[in-house]
Amino acid sequence: MSYTLFFAMKSMLEKFTFIACFFLWSVQAFSQPYGNKGVPMILDTDIGPDYDDVGALAMFHALADKGEVSPLAVVASNKHELVAPCIEVINTFYGRPQLPIGAPKGEGATKGATQGWPQMLVDKYPHTLQSTSQVPNAVSVYRRILAAQPDKSVTVVTIGFLTNLADLLASPADSLSGLSGLDLVRRKVKLLVSMAGKFPEGREYNVFVDSLASQRVFAEWPTSILFSGFEIGAEIKTGLEVVRNEGLKGPVKDVYALSLPLAPADKLGRMSWDQTAVLVAARGTNPYFGIKRGRMLVDGGHNSWADDPMGPHAYLIPQMPTPYLTQLIEALMMWEGR
Repeated sequence: MSYTLFFAMKSMLEKFTFIACFFLWSVQAFSQPYGNKGVPMILDTDIGPDYDDVGALAMFHALADKGEVSPLAVVASNKHELVAPCIEVINTFYGRPQLPIGAPKGEGATKGATQGWPQMLVDKYPHTLQSTSQVPNAVSVYRRILAAQPDKSVTVVTIGFLTNLADLLASPADSLSGLSGLDLVRRKVKLLVSMAGKFPEGREYNVFVDSLASQRVFAEWPTSILFSGFEIGAEIKTGLEVVRNEGLKGPVKDVYALSLPLAPADKLGRMSWDQTAVLVAARGTNPYFGIKRGRMLVDGGHNSWADDPMGPHAYLIPQMPTPYLTQLIEALMMWEGR
């Protein structure tokens, strides 16, 4: 064999090995093989402007009860004073009143709910928090929890604004961890799943409310990012079966029963953006969705997409028929706790 042929074959073998290893890493990044321990998960929500967050938080607890999620914290990306009390109401209902809660302490959005359901929840259900101002800084919650977790183990799920994650990336070493925020994320986080953007391009609420934070996070985040875009949840309408379930009691049913009649556009159910993010964060993408790999770009609150089979980002594309996904998600939303 000539030296030229030998080195050509060696180069091809090295290239094939790299691609195979990258493919294996990609599959592992978007699946969650944690077995009985459950996926260690932090849920970051803007719960308040929309009520799909309530359904998503119910799913988070349902999947935890089933052993598929190991819940670490629920943090708020919304500074409205009823946000943390609402999170505590739902955590308490599902038997986890001590689950850590955090919220932004610097700049951040303050968004209420037009249907009035947050006030209804805090008036009706047990809780100890009176306002979002009472909870710790979300960045401190992130840093404390991430520092205590095994390397490359945590899945972060954002179903709201990217404020907290931008602040986390910018955070310096402190008494909670000797690592900068960027290095702490790189060491401890396995995957970021984000309900954000519209694909292949568009302008979506979670991205543009704090567009500077979105731009920074999606440009600098050091792990894989999986996006559930606006177009995915827009096709999955849930809540009607929750309301019709006569035996069901609790905050999720109360929120949907109050809110659905107030929105004529929701006569077939509320669009389920946030629930899809929680689902794939816990169970991976298959058999529910396919993925398109590349890189998300943010400019002034508008997102675009660059295809790249080796890219660090991916967005969901439809795969399972919508009626099946709807039933699956709604069944998890109707989980009544342990």
